[in-house]
Amino acid sequence: MIKLQEALEILKKDENFHEIAFKKEYYYNWEEDFDFDQLSYDSRNTSASTLFFAKGLNFKAEYLEDLAAPFYVSEIDYEVDIPAVIVSNVKRAMSLLAQAFYDYPQNKLKILALTGTKGKTTSAYFAKSILDEMNRQKTALLSTAETTLDGKNFFKSELTTPESLDLLKMMHQAVDNGMTHLVMEVSSQAYKTERVYAINFDVGVFLNISPDHIGPVEHPTLEDYFYCKRQLLHHSIYFVANSEMTHFNIIKQELETLGIPHAFYGENSENQIVDSQAHDFTTKGLVNGHFDIRLLGKFNQENALATALATQHLGASVAQIEAGLAKAVVPGRMEMLTTRNGARVYVDYAHNGISLKNLVSVVEPHHSGKIVLVLGATGNKGESRRKDFGHVIEEHQRLEVILTQDDSNHEDPKVIADEIASYVTRPCDFEADRAQAIKLAIQRVHDKNDAVIIAGKGADKFQLINDERVPYPGDRTVAERYL
Repeated sequence: MIKLQEALEILKKDENFHEIAFKKEYYYNWEEDFDFDQLSYDSRNTSASTLFFAKGLNFKAEYLEDLAAPFYVSEIDYEVDIPAVIVSNVKRAMSLLAQAFYDYPQNKLKILALTGTKGKTTSAYFAKSILDEMNRQKTALLSTAETTLDGKNFFKSELTTPESLDLLKMMHQAVDNGMTHLVMEVSSQAYKTERVYAINFDVGVFLNISPDHIGPVEHPTLEDYFYCKRQLLHHSIYFVANSEMTHFNIIKQELETLGIPHAFYGENSENQIVDSQAHDFTTKGLVNGHFDIRLLGKFNQENALATALATQHLGASVAQIEAGLAKAVVPGRMEMLTTRNGARVYVDYAHNGISLKNLVSVVEPHHSGKIVLVLGATGNKGESRRKDFGHVIEEHQRLEVILTQDDSNHEDPKVIADEIASYVTRPCDFEADRAQAIKLAIQRVHDKNDAVIIAGKGADKFQLINDERVPYPGDRTVAERYL
C-alpha cells in the first residue's frame, strides 16, 4: 500500500517531480489523497486503486484509453481524462515508489550482487549453495537461468535483472517466505535502464569485463557498458573485484577514493589460487582452503574464489564454503553427458567470444580426437559476438563447426551464421534446426577421445523468434535423445 501524498513526497525529495497535469492545468499539490494497493506498468492489469507507470519508448497514448487507474506516472502528459504525475525519469520513479510500496524489502535481506561479462550465473549458484550451508536453505536467487523466492521452487527468469516493480515484489515475496539472503545478478542494462535505482547491496562482486552487449539497442560503446557495470561499486557496502580484469586500475582507484571496504583476488592480490587441478584447487589469503567444484576450468575456480570471499564477508565459514562449492550444480554450465560409445557432450551457456574461448580451451586438453562445436548467435542484439565467435573458431583449428539457430529474433539465422563464417578460413556447416544440428554433431563422434560442445543456450527452453518465446526442449534434453 502507498498513498498518493507519500508518493508525491518521495518524488519531490528525489527531485524527480515536475507537476500533476490534468485538463491543461498544472498542480504542485493535490488536495485529495488516494490509497494505491497495486503498482503496474501493464495497462491491461489495472484497477481503480492502481498507480500506473507509462514507461517505454514504444508506449502509446491509446494504452491509456481504457485505463482503470485513477493516476498515471509519466514523462509525458498524454492529455487523457486521468491526472498525470509528470516526472523527469519514470524508471527512477518506479524503483523508488516500488521500494516504499513493498516496505523496503531490500533492507530485510542480506543481498549479494554479481556483475561481469561472463560467469555471473555460475557464481550466483556457487554463492547460493554456500549461503544455504550457512542459513539452512534460506537463500533466494535471481539469475539469468532461474529464479527462486523460497529456495525450493524454481522458475525460468525473464530478464537477468527484473524490472524494478517486479524486482521489489520478488524481494518482498522472498522475505514473506522466510528467506534471509538473496543472491542476484545485476546486468549493465539494469543500471542503464534504472531497474535497481537507489537500491544498495551488502556485497557487490565484479568478475570481469570484455566487449559484449555493444549495439544500437544496448550499449553504444564499451565505455558506456563498463561505466554502467561499475555503478554496482557505488551501491555496495563491501566489494570484491578481480585484479586480473581489463581496466582493473579504475576499479581500484574508485574503491580507494570512495573508501569502500573491499577484497581483490587474482594475480598481484593477496587472494590467489596457488594450486589448480581439473576439479579442485587450493587458495591462500582471506580464505585459506582446498575446494572441489563440479566444473572444469581455471575461470570457474576463479569464480568460486570470488564467491568464497563474498560469502565469507556475509558470515560463511571455510567449512561452509567448502561444502557449498562441492554441492553446487549450475544448470546449463559445463553440463557433461556421455554417449553410448563413450564420447563426451558438453552443454554450456557460453554466449559470447570470451566465454566460448574459455570453454573450448578447457575441453580441448581432455580430448585428443574430434571436437564438434554447435553454435549460433542472437539476432538484433550483441552483434559484435559474431566476429568474436569467428575469431575463436579460427584460433582453434581442431573444431568442426555446425552453425545453427540461437534466438535469431527478427534476423535470418542463415545470415547470422554467414557473418560468423566470414571470419573463418575453413568451411563451417549450417543447419537451421538446432535440434537437428545437435543430432548431426553427436553422430560425428565415436569414442572417449571425441567431444561435442553445444554452446549458447544452456538451460533455456525457448527460441526467441519475432519477439516470441517459441518452446524448445533445451540443449541437454535434445542431446539426451541422441546419446
